[in-house]
Amino acid sequence: MKWSIVQLQKYRDKDFVLDEMEDMSHLKKREPEIRDISLVHVTGRADIAQEKVTFHLNVSGEMILPCSRTLVDVTYPFEVQMTETYLLKPSLFSEYGDDVHKVEGDVIDITPAMEEEIILAIPMQIFSEDADQHLTPSGKGWEYHSEEQLSKEEGEKKVDPRLAALADFFDEKKK
Repeated sequence: MKWSIVQLQKYRDKDFVLDEMEDMSHLKKREPEIRDISLVHVTGRADIAQEKVTFHLNVSGEMILPCSRTLVDVTYPFEVQMTETYLLKPSLFSEYGDDVHKVEGDVIDITPAMEEEIILAIPMQIFSEDADQHLTPSGKGWEYHSEEQLSKEEGEKKVDPRLAALADFFDEKKK
């Protein structure tokens, strides 16, 4: 999503409303966790002044991510609110600090900022609703236990048969 500064200045002190669908499929190459991403719906507005342009955007869509347990596809809807300010005069950059973007050339491109926000919306872990159906319950030297099974086993407190003889070691009643 790019606009020239001249094009944006026509809307100075007027409403510049955005409602567009943007193709962000190139994010699959940048972020390997994203298996697929739908068209991203971008809505919002831009406040255009003489020295800066501020975008207030809502970015939403769906991406396909791998389940953290089973690696099956999981559809993850996302919605991101973002506010990005672009300075038209580089001399003002020291006044605003790091919360603004410098405009390179005569074009404002908000796509890199949207890409960053979408990537930040990816959760650390995501689980498929039927993840337990795809799990192998056991293998050589290991078993899968659900939380319910673990809580039952903690209540029973099984004793390792190799250490069963040591269970009575500190029992003073038998001495």
